[in-house]
Amino acid sequence: MNPYVSLIILVVYFAMLITVSVYTSRGADTNTFFTANRQSPWYLVAFGMIGTSLSGVTFISVPGAVANIQFSYFQVVIGYILGYLIIGTVLMPLYYRLNLISIYSYLEQRFGFWSYKTGSAFFLLSRTVGSAVRLYVAAQVLQLALFKPLGVPFEVAVAITILLIWIYTFKGGVKTIIVTDTLQTFFLITAVILTIVLVSQELDLHGISDVWNTVQNSGYSKIFYWEINDSKNFWKQFFAGVFIAIVMTGMDQDLMQKNLTCKNIGEAQKNMFWFTAVLVVVNFLFLSLGALLYVYASAKGIPVTARTDEFYPMLALNHLGLAVGITFLLGITAATYASSDSALTALTTAFCIDFMEIEKKPEAKRSSIKFWVHIGFSVLFYIVILIFNRMNNKEVITAIFDLAGYTYGPLLGLFTFGLFLKRPVLDRWVPLVCIIAPILTYYINDHSEQWFNGYKFGFERLIINGLITFIGLWLLTDSKAKRLA
Repeated sequence: MNPYVSLIILVVYFAMLITVSVYTSRGADTNTFFTANRQSPWYLVAFGMIGTSLSGVTFISVPGAVANIQFSYFQVVIGYILGYLIIGTVLMPLYYRLNLISIYSYLEQRFGFWSYKTGSAFFLLSRTVGSAVRLYVAAQVLQLALFKPLGVPFEVAVAITILLIWIYTFKGGVKTIIVTDTLQTFFLITAVILTIVLVSQELDLHGISDVWNTVQNSGYSKIFYWEINDSKNFWKQFFAGVFIAIVMTGMDQDLMQKNLTCKNIGEAQKNMFWFTAVLVVVNFLFLSLGALLYVYASAKGIPVTARTDEFYPMLALNHLGLAVGITFLLGITAATYASSDSALTALTTAFCIDFMEIEKKPEAKRSSIKFWVHIGFSVLFYIVILIFNRMNNKEVITAIFDLAGYTYGPLLGLFTFGLFLKRPVLDRWVPLVCIIAPILTYYINDHSEQWFNGYKFGFERLIINGLITFIGLWLLTDSKAKRLA
């Protein structure tokens, strides 16, 4: 892949995003940045959320991981369907009824000051780390395809990447992102479909039936696993998918901020339905692409990379020709920026609303605070990416879900307790419960094989974490707590 071709693609791509930003930012104020004035068309929100949900991690890691997990990840995706149904029928009506900007404001109304700050703080931690890791994936690819051949160090390349995101999001915020993410999702889906088509041509496959038969006969397409001690067991994966969807979408400011820009709850629910349907199909396409890539490598005698995250980029940039290389570069760029720009805006929103109490200030002051918070999180992204670059030694997708299992668990416990029980809690002790829960989860996970006859936890760590938080909150609701509430 010629680095100057990569540079032209990147320049044209960001010129398009900045043009969109200029158009959508006209007359923008902080309400536009945070809520898009609640006038977003549901179909744009639904389509754009695909790119935000998938990110560069899915684009790179899922096809590569097929070698180890086959299609078992689709068990998690099946769980997503139930999780998104719960979001659309339980959480979203609550958020619209309370007219929230930051969804963590609900925790203050339900529990009190410390619960509210704790919930928002856990989101800030979770999304900062998760999104920085996702951006790290794309930064590595861009470094390989573009910056390294041009002699640009990784640290400078990351700074350029984050600066570009900041430029097209700093004014229009979520209003700009809804449009840019729609475009980026189009590029992402187009990239995976075109890659499947081009790889199929290289394998001399004709039509969808040939492609499907090849995937089925590849030895990589097994979906369902029923052995109880297998980390890929169906029920473990399914329920993990349910709760991952609920927590990482329904209790996450990033994804919910877009939903809350729809005109009303009816349009928001319609958005969630179509988002779910398309997301399931797209995830299956990524798994199918992974199987085809391994079949292609075997047929051509190409050695498999030691790290599965590097497999798809290696083939796309070095073996599959210019068309696939360009398609891949567009896809990874679109996937990553659709996730990262959204996260940066959501983090800015949550911090401004939940900690700076920006709603109580005049517009000029609000604009100044939002501007500097937006810069602050951009710098924080940069620092976290550089740290992760030095420390990471496992598949990126696994690392992200490992982190999410510990940092999103307290959010699951808080929201579940608040929604299903009416008991008051001793609010000032809630932060302690939310800190203890992940620590206990880690300890249980570390000893699970010893304690539970070889049973090894996977994604269900999230459920255990939420359950411990739920129990901790319940223990804070004795008669004394009721009198104090």
